[in-house]
Amino acid sequence: MHALALAMPHVQVWPGSQENPVYQVGGKSFIFFRTPRPDAFDPVTGDRYPDVIVFWVASEADKEALVSDPDSPFFTTPHFDGHLSVLLRGSRVGELSLSEITEVVQDAWLARASARRASTWLAEHQLG
Repeated sequence: MHALALAMPHVQVWPGSQENPVYQVGGKSFIFFRTPRPDAFDPVTGDRYPDVIVFWVASEADKEALVSDPDSPFFTTPHFDGHLSVLLRGSRVGELSLSEITEVVQDAWLARASARRASTWLAEHQLG
C-alpha cells in the first residue's frame, strides 16, 4: 500500500496525530491511516478497529460501487456520510488482488490531484 501511494507523482507523506501516515498530493490527502475511532468498531466485541485506511473516491457513485457489496472489504460509517471516501481495514487488504488495490490507490490520487496533474498522469499511462 505504502509503495503504491509513494509511486504516484508529487506525493508527500505527513505524520498523522499518532505518526500514522497521511499521503497527500498538492496538499490534499488521498489516503490516510486512521487512528482507532468510535465509528469503526467490531460489532461483536465493541473494540475499535486499529487498522482503518481511508481512500478518497471521485464520486458518490464510485463510493457506492465499492461499499454496496456485503462481501467487499470496503465499508463506510455514518461519520463518512456525504464524504467522498471509503474505508478498508488493513487486515482485509489481502482480500484484494494487487491490481485491485493499485486501482484504488491510483483512483484516490486522481480524485485529489489537480486537473493538470491528473490529465498528465492519465496521458502518460494511456488511460485518459
